[in-house]
Amino acid sequence: MPEPTRKQLPPPKPGKSAKAPAASRETRLARLGLRTELDLVLHLPLRYEDETEIVTIHQASMMATSVAQIEGIVTACDIQYRPRRQLVVTLADDSGQLMMRFLNFYGSQATQLAIGTRVRARGEIRHGFFGAEVVHPTYKVVLEGAPLPSALTPVYPSGEGLSQIFLRKSIADAMQKIAWRDTLSQAQLATYQLVPFEAAVRLLHNPPPEVDEGALEDRSHPAWVRMKFDELLAQQLSLKRAQVARRAQNARALPLIGKLSDAFLKTLPFTLTAAQQRVMTEIRNDIKASFPMQRLLQGDVGSGKTVVAALAAAQAIDSGFQAVLMAPTEILADQHFRKIAGWMAPLGISVAWLTGSLKKKEKRESLERIASGQAQLVIGTHALIQETVQFSKLGLVIVDEQHRFGVGQRLTLRQKSATESSNPEAAASDIVPHQLMMSATPIPRTLAMTYYADLEISVIDELPPGRTPIVTRSVDQNRREEVIERVHAAAQEGRQVYWVCPLIEESEALQLQTATETYAMLVEALPDLHIGLVHGRLKPLEKQAVMESFIAGEIHVLVATTVIEVGVDVPNASLMVIEHAERFGLSQLHQLRGRVGRGLAASVCLLLYQSPLGPIAKQRLMTMRETTDGFEIARRDLEIRGPGEFLGARQSGQAMLRFADLSTDQWLVDQASALADELLHHPTPENVITVETHLARWLAGREDFLKV
Repeated sequence: MPEPTRKQLPPPKPGKSAKAPAASRETRLARLGLRTELDLVLHLPLRYEDETEIVTIHQASMMATSVAQIEGIVTACDIQYRPRRQLVVTLADDSGQLMMRFLNFYGSQATQLAIGTRVRARGEIRHGFFGAEVVHPTYKVVLEGAPLPSALTPVYPSGEGLSQIFLRKSIADAMQKIAWRDTLSQAQLATYQLVPFEAAVRLLHNPPPEVDEGALEDRSHPAWVRMKFDELLAQQLSLKRAQVARRAQNARALPLIGKLSDAFLKTLPFTLTAAQQRVMTEIRNDIKASFPMQRLLQGDVGSGKTVVAALAAAQAIDSGFQAVLMAPTEILADQHFRKIAGWMAPLGISVAWLTGSLKKKEKRESLERIASGQAQLVIGTHALIQETVQFSKLGLVIVDEQHRFGVGQRLTLRQKSATESSNPEAAASDIVPHQLMMSATPIPRTLAMTYYADLEISVIDELPPGRTPIVTRSVDQNRREEVIERVHAAAQEGRQVYWVCPLIEESEALQLQTATETYAMLVEALPDLHIGLVHGRLKPLEKQAVMESFIAGEIHVLVATTVIEVGVDVPNASLMVIEHAERFGLSQLHQLRGRVGRGLAASVCLLLYQSPLGPIAKQRLMTMRETTDGFEIARRDLEIRGPGEFLGARQSGQAMLRFADLSTDQWLVDQASALADELLHHPTPENVITVETHLARWLAGREDFLKV
């Protein structure tokens, strides 16, 4: 039978006190996401403390490891005021004495730790001016001969007002009440060499004395493996089930690869790479179907994703439907419009442009062309998702840099489908356009198999011929004058330069060079060059004017913020200077570097940094110097930062993995994916029950937050 509905924690009992401490605790538990008994049972320890052994104070002061548990009698307890207010307690046993210091304390602690009190304390032993001491130890008042714990003591993720004692008791109570039925069969446990669910959870909350402490700490213990497998399986089931459900939706089949597509290919001044041809075939096959495509097209900077998207749009137009391309910034949308309209317009295709900066008359004309179907291809920004935008026959949605849009924004654009259907039995409101999402940030395999398991993924894994390799150097900002000379020399040779800064406004805390300051500095240092400035605070028309001047070669050096991170294509730009490179993430540095190396000239990227560098910043800059492979950079970025920043808006509404670590648990991802496929592809009554009970236990309704 499916697992019963999760039992909510009981409401606090009403009382006369206005403070209502029970209610306060319920609220605080809810802030940690602990609303049901099962939530508490799956609230697993963050780490463990060994309170099974007491050492003498003398032994503690001589031990190689600094954390120890001692027991003694309070011989002094004073509130001192120099150098700051603190509670200082002297604890002694037969072997010696040490001081316990509390820099933050309650007045009641001074009473609790009165002279003559027996105290058991645990903490990091240090050697101060007055001998051995421990700062802010955990402690409790005990009687002589009080028994020691027989197992490691769990330490749980907590919040304000929730003590470890309260959490341990709440979890212990919940463990007595829940149904422990295992969601996996004995055969499945044997196949994947997993321990039973109940045994795993009980061990993690109450590890026995003989447990391998190292395996608990690094989460390689079989009990942790079971928890990681279960949450990965739930994620795989949820996303793969969404993929199956999407195939039951209705979309307009776009089967024709006709005159436009053929003419478009013939007019291109280059030949598609083998990788472009492969992903083009994948996309063409998808959009011929009568259920919606949901495909992510990823490729490194400059790999040629735009032309593939344009060919997909041509197939939609050949089939009698409209296509729309939405980009996150007006600069990027403008780049797409110039490039794609340049390809399409000579072939007689009507391309509309829609952004927030259009004048009222121009916007009205674009809206009329879109609604009437006269505009066969529409390119724009967030303005495309406004209520006033209505399509006549929308067949294909293309979203560039999809991670920079919210889930709701992408969903709104998808819902602007046409009023006619290629499936006469489907209602107009049931029609979902095909969707192609593009990303220049390559996604590591582990992420593709987990958070993106509901999508088909196409990869352009080669660059077009003729792309020059980019040499990357890191330079201390003390050598700024040399960099300026390098910029001047490049401009004298007829090349153009990007100089990227991270902030617009002054920030004393970060001490960052701003774009406006850098612009003024370069204008003064290079009076014979034309310096341009573009940043997010400029009005759209002002940005456009600056970019047009740079594209036309009228501006030698463009000082910019990260608004030029994606999409800007100026083949004559061969030098990139990135100010305060230590402040950028790896993927952003790689995206910025991709603005150069698009022409025949040798290209250079200079990473200006401020010393001293922290370990993560050193790792980033070293990676940038060592490789230009976007997939390798993505893999290292995942190791440094974890999955959160890769996912962007995609994580909205979907729980991040709590226990599995994608950098070390790839083997478990593979196994969970295999079992999910087996359960979903063979829907026997037993398998259906397994899927439902497992999702109820691990996602509890959260699987409805599936991505678009």
